[in-house]
Amino acid sequence: MSTQNTALYAPSVPLTTQPLRPAVLAEASALSKEARQEIMALSGARPVRFAAELAFTWASIAAFIAAGVYFDSLLVTLFSIFLIGTRQMALALLLHEQVHRLGMRSKYADWFINVFAVYPLFVTTVEDYAKVHLAHHKYCFTKNDPDFLRKAGDEWTFPKSPGQLFMIALKDLTAMNLVRLIRGKTAPRTDEFERRNPSPKWLRYAFFAVAAAVLTAIGGWTIFLVYWVIPAMTVTQLMVRWIAVCEHQYNIENGTIHETTPLIQLTWWQRALMPDLNFGLHAYHHMHPGVSFTNLPKVHEIYKREGLVDETAIFHGQGAYLKYLMGAK
Repeated sequence: MSTQNTALYAPSVPLTTQPLRPAVLAEASALSKEARQEIMALSGARPVRFAAELAFTWASIAAFIAAGVYFDSLLVTLFSIFLIGTRQMALALLLHEQVHRLGMRSKYADWFINVFAVYPLFVTTVEDYAKVHLAHHKYCFTKNDPDFLRKAGDEWTFPKSPGQLFMIALKDLTAMNLVRLIRGKTAPRTDEFERRNPSPKWLRYAFFAVAAAVLTAIGGWTIFLVYWVIPAMTVTQLMVRWIAVCEHQYNIENGTIHETTPLIQLTWWQRALMPDLNFGLHAYHHMHPGVSFTNLPKVHEIYKREGLVDETAIFHGQGAYLKYLMGAK
């Protein structure tokens, strides 16, 4: 990373977050040979499952928009906006999957994912996010990790009081933190993680031109602003924050994956309301980045069978982790 980018994200307060009690007790090297072979068989792109998740996400978004328009009720509209925001977060998680080449693997896969998942979110591209995220994997929790650098300071230090958490959430929901979020997704100036056959710039311009033409032709600008732009600027920002907080505990320089990454098992209704594509099993993603989100629960079962999981350190439900962030014992 360049000196300029390091200065941009440099921490402004001392590192104070306490490490987590590890739920995953050892590195992959501690697995038996049979377990490593099982995980190897689970690795690689899962394009059919990826495509199904992408299609289901868009079908859900269409249904929520239709419900909001049909019922023409403030309550239904607000609930639809919330649910659409959670599905926009699901599109961002599919971007994460594609960055690791676990979605589609054709020559034009990144082009396709940009058009059908990333450009609609306005903020980044597969190519730019790859530079940020893959640097995070390679230089995790060091001064060359862009996530570690930009998620430093009091805002990312826990525990916090309910009042402090509420104020952060309020700023996200009112788009006050929007500029910082966009800046945080800006790619570092490096060629280290360049994509093969990157999407041409004209593709992004063409996407927005076609989208604008279609919205104009069908008179859909009001619906677009209410049911797409408002969720993207409010609920999705809060979802991005929550996913980031669930991803790692920051402000721990040179922290290991085990002491910085919670293991969170969502309840069935949390998976339905706010699908996280198994992001709560993020420790396994760092140890086995070649395993698709759909197979991470199987990896978890393998580690449990190998005796490498402390089940008392798992957070059962997002509420349990939220309590931990507020300092509850």
